[in-house]
Amino acid sequence: MISVSEGACLIVNADDYGYFQCVSKGILKSASEGIVTATGVLATAPDFPGDAALLRNCEALDVGVHLNLTDGTPLTNGMAKALSRWSGRFPGKFAVTMAILSGEIRIEDVRLEWRAQIERCVDAGLHVRFLNSHEHLHMLPPLFPVASALAAEFGIAHLRFPTTRLAWGVTGGAFLRSVIMKALATINRRRVTVPAAHFLGMETSGRLDLPYFENNIPRLRAGRIYELMCHPGQCDAQEVSDPRRLRCHDWAGEFRVLTSGAVRELLQRYRVRLIGYRHLAVRSDRLVVQE
Repeated sequence: MISVSEGACLIVNADDYGYFQCVSKGILKSASEGIVTATGVLATAPDFPGDAALLRNCEALDVGVHLNLTDGTPLTNGMAKALSRWSGRFPGKFAVTMAILSGEIRIEDVRLEWRAQIERCVDAGLHVRFLNSHEHLHMLPPLFPVASALAAEFGIAHLRFPTTRLAWGVTGGAFLRSVIMKALATINRRRVTVPAAHFLGMETSGRLDLPYFENNIPRLRAGRIYELMCHPGQCDAQEVSDPRRLRCHDWAGEFRVLTSGAVRELLQRYRVRLIGYRHLAVRSDRLVVQE
């Protein structure tokens, strides 16, 4: 077992692998040229077989499933039927949330869909080490037990538990997201069965920049294990033209900061060690780092 008393340990986890080809390429380069150590895969991605093949050849990245209910098309017939008024496609996060809470989409349909997404990754030869979800939908109180049970069923040791600070001075949308996530974390905390890494990145989701690192790296506590959510990529205007997506994500900007010498220097200065999920174990209800 490795002592982490001299500094903090940090998992840098890139969401949305498979979202777009340019995003996937940016994530892979962020691992080979930068500090990214893990990525969550969208099993519903149109080019999933090709995406999975590239990941199998990337030893630097730990792989998880980015459970999806809000983008693209589902894998299961039951979920496709539940989405009939949206032509069988996942609607946005607010519409799908209301459909779940109202019972229009059954929890069993979600369970079967998420199970199929995990199975698709496993069947593709990916070593699935963690679960999280697109737009944090697994934190909805009816769905958090579903994600926990699926993690246990597949022997997946880690389930993201996103938390946030209520930061003033951010945009109205970011502040509202922080309020909602803080409330969901409060509700779900008593349901956590396996310890999770301390979560970072919610306040600046989609627009991670150097000032965020400069403000937060010095605050990391020695001996603690952290997960930083990020969204690096390469922006291809021919592939991504939706103004809403472009407003929400600065993929190229995140790629630049995550591959920068300035960030590496900060990590070295404050003795923060980069790790992956492969380095984690649970001992006496505590998350620890091991070889």
